Amino acid sequence: MKIISSIEELRDQLRGQLRTVFVPTMGNLHEGHLSLMRLARKHGDPIVASIFVNRLQFGPNEDFDKYPRTFQADVEKLEKEGVYVLFAPTEKDLYPEPQEFRVNPPDGIGNILEGEFRPGFFTGVTTVVLKLFACVQPRVAVFGKKDYQQLMIVRNMSKQFALPTEIIAAETWRADDGLALSSRNMYLSEAERAEAPALFRTLNEVANEVRGGHLDVFALEHEAMDRLSKRGWKPDYISIRKRVDLQPPAAGDIAQSEPLVVVAAAKLGGTRLIDNLEI
Repeated sequence: MKIISSIEELRDQLRGQLRTVFVPTMGNLHEGHLSLMRLARKHGDPIVASIFVNRLQFGPNEDFDKYPRTFQADVEKLEKEGVYVLFAPTEKDLYPEPQEFRVNPPDGIGNILEGEFRPGFFTGVTTVVLKLFACVQPRVAVFGKKDYQQLMIVRNMSKQFALPTEIIAAETWRADDGLALSSRNMYLSEAERAEAPALFRTLNEVANEVRGGHLDVFALEHEAMDRLSKRGWKPDYISIRKRVDLQPPAAGDIAQSEPLVVVAAAKLGGTRLIDNLEI
């Protein structure tokens, strides 16, 4: 596996490749990330992964400085997965001058849910993803469904800019007890880790109510947040949305079996966890 930090060297290395598959990450790789590499292998060759902790998507009081960085361990995992190139730019490599041009998602998708609770987050995500796509020029890129809203925004951005990159969605990888794998799980204490699967159980409870014909979306959301709060969580949101645009469904949508997803974000101690479940 070749480890490359400069954009120029990356382009030289990939020149002439027409079936490149790209998996962008922020490192601290776990089994969920590695499952993306395996899915990528089914959609082209060579596989290019990136590791870059993107300052633009972190708010002023978020965990940019303490975000887990495990580069050498990540390299070993990627080599075992047959990754051809690891693009690992420094901030100076990717942003040699201040990144004054930004990609702003439209309000209807960019300022709801995660966008409401993390202002500027999706602008940082779309800006770095567009720049990474420009560097790698992949035919296919793989993103996980755990970051459901992010996946939708990247997919819509690629479509509207007519980028020659197909976005493939990978299912969320979970621990045996249901907890979605995340680099931030390492922040959890032993007791918090034991409690953390309650978030996914709550999503399943909400989904089962919807499947059973419960039409009062607001009541379901409120009750679910209340149950988590009583267990010591601090929920930002638990919300039932239409998969097509992440807007709230009307009662008629549920009655007519509109494809839905229940999305959630909640703090457990000092760790903020997100998850979702398609209905």
